[in-house]
Amino acid sequence: VKTFLRTYAELLGLDPHALVETYRAEHEARDELETLQPIGPPGRPRETRSGPPRVWIVAMLVAVAIVAGLVALGLSADDEPSGDRTSATLGETAPRTGQRTETTRDEVTPAPPPQRVAVRVTPSTPTYVCVDTGEGTDVTFEGTLAEAQTFRGKRLRFNIGKTDVDVRVNGKRVPIEPGPDPVGYEFTPSSTEPLPLGQRPCA
Repeated sequence: VKTFLRTYAELLGLDPHALVETYRAEHEARDELETLQPIGPPGRPRETRSGPPRVWIVAMLVAVAIVAGLVALGLSADDEPSGDRTSATLGETAPRTGQRTETTRDEVTPAPPPQRVAVRVTPSTPTYVCVDTGEGTDVTFEGTLAEAQTFRGKRLRFNIGKTDVDVRVNGKRVPIEPGPDPVGYEFTPSSTEPLPLGQRPCA
């Protein structure tokens, strides 16, 4: 019994010597007294006198049982296969990864090319301009521009009386050297081509 008390007192962080001495004082001395069988009035019942040590023992047993249960629970958690946890984690993160990939594809997908062309002509001084939509087509505009005007279509051909103008195709400036000479261009959504004199509209 003393060995048992000493072992579990050390486990619970108690003073094993004090507990053993208490056991000796309460039980070993009583056993010797009971052996002598003194004559006189009986003292307190044995169960009442031995109450405090029994409470200590019960408390230690309960604490040991709780510690053993926690240790067993920890060991059972460590025995869980790591492959299952890994696969579960991968299973949860896979859809998110795919979603990010789709978002990235959407972000880098180039916008479709424009199907029409918008040409804005801004003259510095009143300038003659003739416009059609291709060789052999009717003229859509012919006159003198005194202010900026925008023309739209799938294909536009221009005959401009002098190069003292600012021409922008879908917002991009066409490099034209200012001067008094006429110039011609054919514009499409994907190209800008200069036109020789004989192929310009109204020429």
